[in-house]
Amino acid sequence: MLVLLVWLLPVLEAVKVSPLIEKVSDHKDFKKLLRTRTNVLVVYTKTATSGDSHLKLLSDVAQTVKGQGTIAWVNCGDSEGRKLCKKVKVDPSSKHNTLQAVIDKKTIPVAGDGNIFGSRIDAVRVMVPIEFSVMTSVVLFCIYVAGCGVCKRMQPIFQQAATETKGKYVLAGMNVHPAEFDGLKQEYNVKGYPTFCYFEKGKFLYHYENYGATAKDMADWMKNPQPTQPKTPEVPWTETDSPVFHLTDESFDSFLEEHPAALVMFYAPWCGHCKKMKPEYDEAAEILNKGADSPGVLAAVDSTVHKAVGERFKISGFPTVKYFEKGEDKYTLPHLRSKDKIIEFMHNPQAPPPPEQSWEDKPSSISHLGSEDFREALKKKKHALVMFYAPWCPHCKNAVPHFTTAAELFKEDRKIVYAAVDCTKGQNHELCKQEGVEGYPTFNHYNYGKFVEKYNGDRGVSGTSSRLDRKSPVKARKTLVSF
Repeated sequence: MLVLLVWLLPVLEAVKVSPLIEKVSDHKDFKKLLRTRTNVLVVYTKTATSGDSHLKLLSDVAQTVKGQGTIAWVNCGDSEGRKLCKKVKVDPSSKHNTLQAVIDKKTIPVAGDGNIFGSRIDAVRVMVPIEFSVMTSVVLFCIYVAGCGVCKRMQPIFQQAATETKGKYVLAGMNVHPAEFDGLKQEYNVKGYPTFCYFEKGKFLYHYENYGATAKDMADWMKNPQPTQPKTPEVPWTETDSPVFHLTDESFDSFLEEHPAALVMFYAPWCGHCKKMKPEYDEAAEILNKGADSPGVLAAVDSTVHKAVGERFKISGFPTVKYFEKGEDKYTLPHLRSKDKIIEFMHNPQAPPPPEQSWEDKPSSISHLGSEDFREALKKKKHALVMFYAPWCPHCKNAVPHFTTAAELFKEDRKIVYAAVDCTKGQNHELCKQEGVEGYPTFNHYNYGKFVEKYNGDRGVSGTSSRLDRKSPVKARKTLVSF
């Protein structure tokens, strides 16, 4: 049951009200209405007349939402209505600090049907875009747009948080895609989606900015809401006391001339695996770069700043570690990640073991996609299961044979594709970020290019022998992801 309380101020002018708007004045009738209808929007007015056109517009809306929701009207100005308003503790003449927005009847049909982020959520209140206050004083309000990947990723989390806090707080949402909401977005500093705004008694207080939150994190924050603390800017590696030699496009060649044996780590500041490797690399450099009898030195290049060197050596993923001997690019060493391994190698440089044939180069029914063809390929398929991975990731390596076998089972079905995206390759990093990839492997299910859900279940091949039942989307999805 969803009931939104709407104050229409100033006083309403006399308008022709649709018979679809149910006028209620008796308390018993009011309770029966709320008990028997699924989605109810209750409009309380100060008198039967007004100086506004809201009721006329709501009459149009009532026609639009017919069969999906009910709009009820309580006139607190007549004797019976006044009693009802008093019982439900409503005073339309009171002044409230309210969220201002433009009413748009095209968005009203989602009011109360739980259709936030494209899926049904019973515990989440989907707000009508009109000047409003809700009956509870504490609201976490989600401003989103349809089609937003991060919004869809957070949808089940928001739903669970709404369920856990039901009866204590309100978690609400509004789709602000139409241009009419540009003013609202500006007022609440909406720069991306979703944006979470916290209100008390209709007054905006804070933004909630933990986009990696669990439902428990969100529910706990609602118990003691605090403003987001400004993030301390990360100090660039080049500006720390790192013993590593940090090279530029200009200094790279001269450095190699001076150091006949050098290990160079090409990295990107945003790369999580680079961040993980940096302490190990620093510790190894503390020994190798300061020892009088050192067999070689350790250096690093920020490839996001010094792009020319990265392009010369065709650096496509991070971190990439290369060994240079007398200025010559001798080895690429993907296995060097720890301090001990790095030091051991520098004392006895050896060619790395021959690289395994990449997954992409192996013949299979997997469609290997990248940022250039990802969306075009998926929009043609009714069902697509995409594995976002990194070649070095052990869990990915374990999943590859099962995922490949599952793809073989559906290779004859043109409406289904099993696809893979190497998130370390080229511009795929941005694509993976857009699709909500935070770890490897990540499996996303798409329907004609539109995100459906993440899959976090069993990664074995069990269950894939059964054919998809095209008449049952739910069964199809379960079969598709039961690899």
